[in-house]
Amino acid sequence: MAKATTVKQYLAALPADRKAALEAIIEVIEQNRDPALEHGMQYGMPAWYVPHAVYPAGYHCKPSEPLPFASVASQKSHIGLYFFCTYTDQDEKARFVEAWTKTGKKLDMGASCVRVKKLEGIPLDVVAKTMKRMTVKKFIKAYEGALGGGQWSTKKGGAKKTAKKTTKKAVSKKSTSKKAIKKTAKKTVKKAASKRVAKRVSKKSSK
Repeated sequence: MAKATTVKQYLAALPADRKAALEAIIEVIEQNRDPALEHGMQYGMPAWYVPHAVYPAGYHCKPSEPLPFASVASQKSHIGLYFFCTYTDQDEKARFVEAWTKTGKKLDMGASCVRVKKLEGIPLDVVAKTMKRMTVKKFIKAYEGALGGGQWSTKKGGAKKTAKKTTKKAVSKKSTSKKAIKKTAKKTVKKAASKRVAKRVSKKSSK
């Protein structure tokens, strides 16, 4: 599966039960997602993302990658549903959690990943309604809001990296400043010495 470059290849490499489960999930998302999204492989998983043609800035962690929206994967001990689209919107995430919980099905959820053992453990109607509500326009607004609020600054080492860069810049500036002072001092001394020599020569010539 790691070598799969298309969704078709990815699914073909799965055991029958996992293949059927992922096909069902993919069908539900495909029928309810915003048409502006593109469907393909991203980070080794069947995924949906906002293409650069719609959002040129791309993903903040890697701008060359289109902005992730959702993905699904067959992991060793579970099926993973990665709904980045709800992770960026706290109200939508809370609504998703409430709707899933009301179905009575177990919700094993991380920051943006839901882990399930079998297809029967997924309330597909909740997935369908979530996808339908999360339009690309709404998602981009929530995503940019999260970026502006620094939601990921420390999670990806952003704050540390920024601090490191600032410190490095300050040290570099300081070093440059010291070098400039030394250079100016040398020039001043050299200039003064030249003047003294010129003065002595001038006196000798006048005698």
